[in-house]
Amino acid sequence: MRKLLPLLVLLAGFGAAALLIATGPKVVPRASEAVPPLIRVVEVAPARHQFSVNTHGSVVPRTASDLVPEVDGRVVAVSASLVSGGFFSEGDELLAIDRLDYEVALEQARAGLARAQSELSNAKKNHVRLQDLKTRGSVSDAEVDNGLNQVRVAEAVLREASARLTRSRRDLERTKMLAPYDGRVRAESVDVGQFVRRGQSIGSIYAVDYAEVRLPVPNADLAYLDLPLGTSDQADAARAPVTLTADFAGSPQQWQGEVVRTEGELDPSTRMVHVVARIARPYAQEDGGAPLAVGMFVDAEIHGRTLPGVSVLPRSALRGDNRVMVVDANNQLRFRDVDILRLVDDTVYVGAGLVAGDRVCISPLRNTADGMRVRIASDSAS
Repeated sequence: MRKLLPLLVLLAGFGAAALLIATGPKVVPRASEAVPPLIRVVEVAPARHQFSVNTHGSVVPRTASDLVPEVDGRVVAVSASLVSGGFFSEGDELLAIDRLDYEVALEQARAGLARAQSELSNAKKNHVRLQDLKTRGSVSDAEVDNGLNQVRVAEAVLREASARLTRSRRDLERTKMLAPYDGRVRAESVDVGQFVRRGQSIGSIYAVDYAEVRLPVPNADLAYLDLPLGTSDQADAARAPVTLTADFAGSPQQWQGEVVRTEGELDPSTRMVHVVARIARPYAQEDGGAPLAVGMFVDAEIHGRTLPGVSVLPRSALRGDNRVMVVDANNQLRFRDVDILRLVDDTVYVGAGLVAGDRVCISPLRNTADGMRVRIASDSAS
């Protein structure tokens, strides 16, 4: 009996298990329900938008000149402003050359003019006298003609003496080198006692009324700017405003200017058009601002055309070249073709094709179909 007891316990266990299985609940198989994908959307709000083009360039003077004396001589005075970086005003005396030789030449020219005037007067009187004698038969026609020729020679000598006097006065005036405009000295190589010659460069200066920046603009971006293209009179053409920015003395600075002209050719290596922005009074430090110094490297934003009804979307909203996915009122995806105005970095500017309130999908989706149901991220969070 003891030997059969384990067998009886084992059989009782199998019987209880079979009873539980027979009387337990029945499992009914059910098909799994598909969960719509979770996406993020942006709501469209078309508005007026001003396009701009970002570029960069270096500041250069609008007007630059070499300092070149127009007479020979020894330098007797140099302005304190005639140093590298010095400022001067129009009409300031920058340099003085010894005047003595030119004052002597002026007096000689005056004497020569007086002598020529006297000779002309005598020649005219002699010609009149010869004409009177001819009427009396005392002189021949040849002598009268010779007297007339003397008058003409004296007139030519007088003109030559007058021109020599004018040149002498001009040379004397040129012993003082005057500033042609308000400006700044870029470089100089002259000092008191130095002998300078006509045509010898002794320095360079530039005007401070305007500064200019040469800015490269991609050919494709010209469509968004109002620039003086293809017009013979660029002075009367539309001028696009420009904002320049740069760090100066450790702090960001900003200057305002405008595009005044475009250069005549595309750069063959970069296929870009170069435009020239002009900034008035670059060294005027108004309201504590910094000067826009020549040679400074600046970033530029050229403000372009303003268009109505522009929708701004992230680049992730774009599917293909000109298609987006819009979520309708039933949370279903709908493909829609749109008019792409411009692509800049991660931003898409859309014209026609979207209306205010449209919800555009910006989440990446691999398998999509028109009419597919989705869940909006904000809806699921709530």
